[in-house]
Amino acid sequence: MIRVDTATRILKLGDQSYPCVIGKGGAIRANDKREGDGCTPLGRWPIRGALLRRDRTTLAATPLIPWRWIGSQDGWSDAPDDPAYNRPVCLPHRCSHERLWRDDRAYDIVIVLGHNDNPPVPGRGSAIFFHIWVLDDAEQPKPTEGCVAVSPHDMQAILPQLRPDDIMDII
Repeated sequence: MIRVDTATRILKLGDQSYPCVIGKGGAIRANDKREGDGCTPLGRWPIRGALLRRDRTTLAATPLIPWRWIGSQDGWSDAPDDPAYNRPVCLPHRCSHERLWRDDRAYDIVIVLGHNDNPPVPGRGSAIFFHIWVLDDAEQPKPTEGCVAVSPHDMQAILPQLRPDDIMDII
């Protein structure tokens, strides 16, 4: 299990601890999570798989969790009125969505968390991922839009340790 302490901004995996960032709105009970609130939902979220950017990611070993390469056509629906809400979509897409192929490095490695996905409830939050943090102008990690993020170096260390039945416990 991966434990994220939202008060201390520490992610623990086994005996290892890593600094992390969460949503700019802080942490919130999962039942109170709303699309676009910038909050990280508290709870236990299964690891669904990884999305990797081939031109920026080098794998020392094949991940043990389900994974695939992403391309410029990959997106994720964040429109509550979209039948594909909180699901991957192919771009262009007629409804609001996130582009997974980004200029920054945030989504070079994306771990998809099972938040609001079985089935997705419109408006209860989409694209809650575990990904790489982005630095601000002062070289400090920026808060996310609701995801959990770690440094690129730490993500490279964590990815090969993830197992298909792992859970991220956000407390």
